[in-house]
Amino acid sequence: MRATQAERERLRADFVRLCEIPSPSRRERAAADYVAAELGLEVSEDASAAETGADAGNLYARIPAPEGAPTILLCAHLDTVPLTGPIEVEESEGRFSNRFEAILGADNKAAVAAFMGVARRFASGAPVGIEFLFTTCEEVALAGAKAFDRGRLQADYGFVFDHASPIGELIVAAPSYFRVEAEFHGRAAHAGIRPEDGRSAIVAAASALDRMELGRLDPETTANAGRIEGGTSANVVAERCRVELEARSIDPDKATRVVERMVDSLTDAASDAECDVETNIEEQFRAYRMPRSAPPVEVAAAALGQLGIEPDYVTTGGGSDANVFNAAGLQCLNVANGTAHNHEPDEFVTVEALEGALDVALTLVECSDSR
Repeated sequence: MRATQAERERLRADFVRLCEIPSPSRRERAAADYVAAELGLEVSEDASAAETGADAGNLYARIPAPEGAPTILLCAHLDTVPLTGPIEVEESEGRFSNRFEAILGADNKAAVAAFMGVARRFASGAPVGIEFLFTTCEEVALAGAKAFDRGRLQADYGFVFDHASPIGELIVAAPSYFRVEAEFHGRAAHAGIRPEDGRSAIVAAASALDRMELGRLDPETTANAGRIEGGTSANVVAERCRVELEARSIDPDKATRVVERMVDSLTDAASDAECDVETNIEEQFRAYRMPRSAPPVEVAAAALGQLGIEPDYVTTGGGSDANVFNAAGLQCLNVANGTAHNHEPDEFVTVEALEGALDVALTLVECSDSR
């Protein structure tokens, strides 16, 4: 099922307008208002803002299922990573990009615009039930989806279009993600007069990092030291130092073991440097693996096949709202949306890929009915 020319023109207009509405995490109000006004369905907004700290809640809309038909979930997020400049969308040589040195916002507004097209196509009735969920704060550890009352969902399975890769990729595995924060406490001293009286928290932190395995540890597992901050002046032995790390793996047990080794390194280094260390560990989201026989995978493969696209089953090192729903027991597949270079100032999406995402979404509805 392919979009009409009128639907493609509206898709492009929605996409440009959405991208030019700034909506970094926790500032999604204007984008949420646009979607609610233009979706063509009755939209409800939840009270998740009190939990996420956003200025808007998650948006939910529903097209009821005919008797005996399944219901599917289509989910996209309204927020973007922080902005480093204005957004003015330009179309050149068949692609959309930002005229300025800043993100475009195609992550995830390409999917938002595509799902708006689906809503308008089936507003007066669909062959299956369709639930639409537009979340806030996805870029902040999936906070909006976590705060949504999943008891409201009637879907049998779902789809998230939130992977910046070519149309045709189906993300059948995604990782567990742990965030580790460590605060080293040493003893301040004059660096030129009494350095031996000091205990450097920076030295302790550096020693801890030197003991860790970081980077790609195996095909399923990564670890990273993303931020370090400490000290007050070059002439003072640093009393404090803070380190922020992460560990990811498709195998949750591997991720746990990496975190355990990180904590051992932090503790041992602090002890050797005669410092104290406080650690905080949070599992931000849980891994999932989905067999090809899972309903959303079968439906997505069938939809791609109808469009003449060969499905490509891949794993990813990134998380999405799909992680939240799978952890809650709702099978939800992350589907590539055709965008490129997300979170980067040279982010772009081709017109062909944007329109392809709408075609895939429309065809998913058709194939869900025939499953």
